[in-house]
Amino acid sequence: MTPTSPQSDPRSAVDKAFSLLRSFSDNDSLGVGVSELARRADLPKSTAHRLLSTLVANGAVERAGEVYRLGPLCYELTSERGSRHTEFISEVLTPFLAGLFEETRQTVHLAFLQGDEVVYVNKLFSARRVTSPSRIGGRAPAYCTGVGKALMAWDEMRIEAAIKGGLHRWTPYTITDPDEFREELGQVRRDGVAFDRQEILVGLSCVAAPIYGRYNLPVAAMSVSGPASQFDPGVHIPALKRICAAAGKAVLFHQMQQEQMASSA
Repeated sequence: MTPTSPQSDPRSAVDKAFSLLRSFSDNDSLGVGVSELARRADLPKSTAHRLLSTLVANGAVERAGEVYRLGPLCYELTSERGSRHTEFISEVLTPFLAGLFEETRQTVHLAFLQGDEVVYVNKLFSARRVTSPSRIGGRAPAYCTGVGKALMAWDEMRIEAAIKGGLHRWTPYTITDPDEFREELGQVRRDGVAFDRQEILVGLSCVAAPIYGRYNLPVAAMSVSGPASQFDPGVHIPALKRICAAAGKAVLFHQMQQEQMASSA
């Protein structure tokens, strides 16, 4: 479809913004590029990009690298898409979480990012339980959790938004200095793993790794956690990375299947 020229398009800016929002499909929970959104909405790419920036600023859309997805405002207005995304993550990735638990025998988490928080999709407990603020379906600030840092490290806009919003000190170990926080996430990008060193709860430590989907962007993360006095995160990094890599392949395969079904419908 050739985008309608600005001179001949009778739609108002509001109409065009709604056209962009309607352009997101159920298969786009992991993100879609501006060129594709412009094509679907019958808009010039420059117009789509400008309107998307406004939608991002208002929380209706969020940007992750070079792709966009519906933002927190849309999930607040209707929980249907949020539920579908949760179901997708849970259905495809819970078997890998179970495999991580079998290898580590520690408490493991599966989570994804929504706004400035992580949403816990699943959690399997070790026999040696440790007090933890996480619960299935619950949320936590991304900046002071292992899974949160593993997910937001590749998103500069989200990093700066977290800093601007304030890095609240949950424990004496929470990173609250902006420069230190940026360096921490730089290390996450270099190493491929993130740590929570008693940053959200004293006595709890964890190591997390991202699960990559389309466009090589993190769509979810898994973590292994335990009592800070006994937990050695380095022991679990090889299994964590290997299982997250396998989980990423499953995500990509599932996405390809969905796209094929959508194109043949």
